[in-house]
Amino acid sequence: MAIINVLKWDAMPNVFAFHYPDCELTTKSQLLVKESQEAVFQKEGIFYGPLLPGRHVLDTKNIPFLTKFVSTFVSGGNTPYTAEVWFVSKAVPLNVKWGTSDPILIEDPKYHIALPVRAFGQYGIAITDSCKFLAKLVGRVPAFTEKILASYFKGIIVTRTKDAIATEMTESNCSLLQIGTKLNELSRLLESSISKELADYGVELRMFMINSISTDESDPSVAQLRKALAKKAEMDIIGYTYTQERSFDTMQTAAGNEGAAGATMGAGMGLGMGIGVGHPMGSVRAQMSGNINVGQPPVANPAGAKFCVSCGGALVPNAKFCPGCGARIG
Repeated sequence: MAIINVLKWDAMPNVFAFHYPDCELTTKSQLLVKESQEAVFQKEGIFYGPLLPGRHVLDTKNIPFLTKFVSTFVSGGNTPYTAEVWFVSKAVPLNVKWGTSDPILIEDPKYHIALPVRAFGQYGIAITDSCKFLAKLVGRVPAFTEKILASYFKGIIVTRTKDAIATEMTESNCSLLQIGTKLNELSRLLESSISKELADYGVELRMFMINSISTDESDPSVAQLRKALAKKAEMDIIGYTYTQERSFDTMQTAAGNEGAAGATMGAGMGLGMGIGVGHPMGSVRAQMSGNINVGQPPVANPAGAKFCVSCGGALVPNAKFCPGCGARIG
């Protein structure tokens, strides 16, 4: 294999570390380390260095640790030896993407329903200890890219993100549907937590951000919760409760049964329910009508009507006035 006289690396975008092809060196070879780079030697699984930006003559006098690589054979005044060389980029990319490839289930503490959660964001990273970084992460890959790095740290980030979201929701009794207001707070909390773990790899985390926390709108549990919240908002606006709505649904069902098979029984049930429920439902309808038509007198009902045109309450047969709002009948 040819002896290499000058070693250098033209850094490529999104590459954090580059393994120089296998080569034979001499104590007259030169190593050119550019700005925002460091160079590290590897021998028998041990990393030596780093060498900072500048031009380095690979002489044991200039670089004492090279004595571990150099053989005792001398040829032409130059000592040949083999060693692996890594170049490490010290540039700080701030757009490394992260996200949950699959939804994670988190129980909403406010509505007590498990919801699928997705989270996405980005972060910056700087290699602060090149030897530790290479020893723990690189292995035998020819280049350590942003994609490889993101896959290494994905498990740590997703696990810590899930824990942070669930803890924040529980402690503040905040629904998952409202967690979007706490993105900045959660980002700073996670940056502190994840930084401690990444330091063990010779890596510094910078500007960790959660860009979005969302749910899968196609999931049945999410659709059910959305529907329930929409119904609650409707009740709050109009001014009636779930119990009152169910009572009205019962009255409507009873009225629909009149005239079908068993008309006599249906009429008897309708009469009984009209007496027992008519007045409270009339009151509810009167209240609802009052909320919408404030100040308007009740309208007289035509003879034979089953429900009051003013308040919607059930009318008792042969009565002269509506039991709910007092509107005249006939």
